[in-house]
Amino acid sequence: MYKKLNREQMAQRVACDIPEGAYVNLGIGLPTKVANYLPPEREIFLHSENGLLGMGPAPERGAEDAELINAGKEPVTLLPGGAFFHHGDSFAMMRGGHLDVCVLGAFQVSAQGDLANWHTGAPDAIPAVGGAMDLAIGAKKVFVMMEYLTKSGECKLVPQCTYPLTGMRCVDRLYTDLAVIDMTPAGLVVVEMVDGLDFDELQRLTPVPLILAEQPMPA
Repeated sequence: MYKKLNREQMAQRVACDIPEGAYVNLGIGLPTKVANYLPPEREIFLHSENGLLGMGPAPERGAEDAELINAGKEPVTLLPGGAFFHHGDSFAMMRGGHLDVCVLGAFQVSAQGDLANWHTGAPDAIPAVGGAMDLAIGAKKVFVMMEYLTKSGECKLVPQCTYPLTGMRCVDRLYTDLAVIDMTPAGLVVVEMVDGLDFDELQRLTPVPLILAEQPMPA
């Protein structure tokens, strides 16, 4: 029997893959948790589209500064050397290819690496694209964090996205509560699975073909 990763464990797993010296944008919602798990020995520059560079982890309870927030209106900290600037300059950084990595949430990811994360298409849903489209096409690497299944048990990794697209063929790696999957020219390569989950079971849950990496990463 396998046990899914919780959201904190997912964030910790993503943080392990952020390299030294990287300029990184953490999307609204689940990806913001990654900031709390970045290895302290690595110099990593966190960017926010509302005009911040050099963010640190979330502040301690009671130490929040209402004027220091990220794009999701959550309180953040600023590391020594951090900077504030106009959001137009921030978007220029995103669109100009100056970010090494962005980490985004998703409603769906297609087998081709298409991303849908801003609108479910439901009549009562509130669209919230923010800077996701700019990040999806501007960042050198796009990491996606999401639960593998919806609350009703449907897989979010799909043959074709049925929700409005954020970006086409933009996702490089998918981090979920069940597995880590690389989007490659050869197909969807499973590089890691949670303890107790075998490849056949993961494939049974997934409506697209998967490839097991020759040497899966240890859990």
